[in-house]
Amino acid sequence: MKILISNSSKEPIYNQISAQIKDMIIKGELKAGDPLPSMRFLAKELRISVITTKRAYEELERDGFIESYTGRGSFVKEQNQNFLKEAILKDIESALMDACNKAKKGKISYNELEDILKIIYYSEE
Repeated sequence: MKILISNSSKEPIYNQISAQIKDMIIKGELKAGDPLPSMRFLAKELRISVITTKRAYEELERDGFIESYTGRGSFVKEQNQNFLKEAILKDIESALMDACNKAKKGKISYNELEDILKIIYYSEE
């Protein structure tokens, strides 16, 4: 599991960790039952405090992404498909909000923006 931390980011490190793990779960890179690194191991790898990794894991558990068991570790929790879809829709809404704001600043019309979206949506990956 590769997690990148930016010390220059205004976002707290524990948020950066939890956001990246959530993203891996949503994308299917981490599946139900997959173990996460121990808090100590992750802290050592990222050269951060164990308290920071503990806070990230607590946030993930609170949001329903992982389950933690004393003495066994933390594991990706089985995800409700409606919950996953809602998380994806939230990310899409945020990205579209950014795109709309940029379009407005650049005086790009709604129709032009819609054309761009259609091209991107229907293009082969």
